Amino acid sequence: MYKLDLPIDMKETAAIERRRNRELQRQSRIFNARVRTIGIDLQSLNDQVTDRNRREVEEQRRHNAFAADLTRNDKIAVLLQRRQEHDIRELNKAVNEFRQSHQQPDGRREFDLNDPDALKKDKPARVSDDDPRCGVSSLQKFVGEDLNGKARSKLQQEQAREWVKQQTNEKNQADANQKYADHLYDLKAREMDQRACELASAEADCRRAINMATKDMNEALARERKAKEDSERQQEQDDNFTEISNHVFGDMLTENPDVAQSAFGPHRVITDRWKGMSPAQLAEIRHIQQAQIEEKQRLKQQEEEQEKEYNRLRLTQAKAGILAERSIERKKKEIEVDQADENRRLSAEQRAKMEYLDKEVYTNNPTAAYFMQFNTTSR
Repeated sequence: MYKLDLPIDMKETAAIERRRNRELQRQSRIFNARVRTIGIDLQSLNDQVTDRNRREVEEQRRHNAFAADLTRNDKIAVLLQRRQEHDIRELNKAVNEFRQSHQQPDGRREFDLNDPDALKKDKPARVSDDDPRCGVSSLQKFVGEDLNGKARSKLQQEQAREWVKQQTNEKNQADANQKYADHLYDLKAREMDQRACELASAEADCRRAINMATKDMNEALARERKAKEDSERQQEQDDNFTEISNHVFGDMLTENPDVAQSAFGPHRVITDRWKGMSPAQLAEIRHIQQAQIEEKQRLKQQEEEQEKEYNRLRLTQAKAGILAERSIERKKKEIEVDQADENRRLSAEQRAKMEYLDKEVYTNNPTAAYFMQFNTTSR
């Protein structure tokens, strides 16, 4: 064990003073720029090696002393542990002997609560189904747990056998009914097959009759088509003769002036058949030209009025735009003034805050002595 409360002796004081001197010498070498940048102090290095070896020897000797002390303490602890274990065994032995002699289970006050034969000595939970101890909250008598359970089970078994016998009879009857139904189904199927054969025979006879009727109808249609073709041929021949007659006695060969009228409207003519316009047509054309001239003048006047209205509307919108721009500029100037006032207020607050920090908070400014405490050791 380490003893940390020993007083400091002169040897320790001398060692501390020696280390302090070495630190001062090291600082003088390290803080000397010429020695640090040009060369090394070989004597100091040799002294450091000697001191380190001496410290290692002292540390090894101290470690050996502590190891020997630790071994001795371990042996003492082992002996004390063995003695303690022996005392514990003797004490447990004495306690067990006392318990065997004076503390038997049947002599305890609550032995009746922990007696292993308590159930053998105790009365049964109930003597009969009418036991007065079996009340509502006794939890000793439930449905199906009466003393006549064996007789009731026997009756239930007899009833189950009767039920099985009855179910067997019902199943046999159901099988018989199913067989009878299958027999009736077979008979019905045979009857349906016979009826299907009869219907097929009748359908075949009907199909033959339909084929004969279709054949007669096709022959009648063929005769009708042939008569129709003969009639169309005769009609085409008559039409050809009529067309030849129309060309011979028509307006084209007879030079009828009405043939210049076009089929697309009365205002159009056929140029290769046209013989010139009539005075009524010329008067109608002049009247239409005069109406077109008046309509053109009216449209021109209307267009000039629309142009004037458009110019007036454009001037009105331009004035409204100028007024809106002036309003926007005025609002913008007001916003700039408000922003300048806000900036001045914030600047005053910032200036007051900085003055408060400089005069009230940051009053202890660092001096040269604060910076001189750095770089004062070689480590």
